[in-house]
Amino acid sequence: MPDAVAPSGRFLFTSEAVSEGHADKMCDRVSDAVLDSCLASDPEARVSCETCTKSNMVMILGEAITKANVNYEQVIREAVKSVGYDSDEKGLDWRTMNVIVAIEDQTPDLAQAITVGKAVEDV
Repeated sequence: MPDAVAPSGRFLFTSEAVSEGHADKMCDRVSDAVLDSCLASDPEARVSCETCTKSNMVMILGEAITKANVNYEQVIREAVKSVGYDSDEKGLDWRTMNVIVAIEDQTPDLAQAITVGKAVEDV
């Protein structure tokens, strides 16, 4: 990877900032809501998920180990509602948007790699 130093010897620093209501922040809110929902019922839950959105659609994908019985679609709709997306004019309506849930059980290899001192059967 090339050094992040400008030819004059000064550092080149860049960053991105988005405002409230931006799709990136909404996706973070959805992912956090899913994690919070799992942890509320199962403090030992392990969730690895990402959320994306486009054209009246929200999709969450990832892996989880949890004993919690989570209605992911409901959690996602409530999170989007809390951000204020409530009409097609805003680009997303929590009531009518398409919700895609692709959360699977965490693979045993990954579960064992992140769990110290426990057998796969105990995770």
